[in-house]
Amino acid sequence: MESNKFSREQISLAVGDATAILVAVALGFVNHANISGFLDRFAFTFLPFIMAWYISAPRFGLFDLSRPAWKNLALQISGAMFLAAPLAVIIRAAWLQSSALPLFTLIMGTSTAIALFVWRFIYLFWLARK
Repeated sequence: MESNKFSREQISLAVGDATAILVAVALGFVNHANISGFLDRFAFTFLPFIMAWYISAPRFGLFDLSRPAWKNLALQISGAMFLAAPLAVIIRAAWLQSSALPLFTLIMGTSTAIALFVWRFIYLFWLARK
C-alpha cells in the first residue's frame, strides 16, 4: 500500500503559506484599526482563506516539487488565488451571515497573493542558496 506522506519541503511550504496568509489578514486588521471582536473576526477571515488556499493551490502545482518553481510562480499563485479568494469570501460571508463583497474579495485576494509571492520567492531563494 502506498503512503501519502508529505515531504519536509511541502510541509515547509504549507506552514509558510499559512504564515503569509496570517500576515496578510493581520495587516488588513491593522490597516482598519479594528480591535473590537478582533479574535472572532480574525478567525472568520483567516480560516476561510486557509481552507480555500489549500483547496486551490495544489491544483496549480504549488506543492508539486518536481515542477520548475521560478518560471511560473507569479502565474501559479495568481491563478490559485483567483479561485481561492472568492471561495474564502463566500465561506466568510456565510459564517458571518453577511454579504460577500466583491471589493473585499479583490483587495484580500490581491494582498494575500502578494504576501504569498513574497514568501515563496524568499523560500525559493533560500533553497537555491543551500
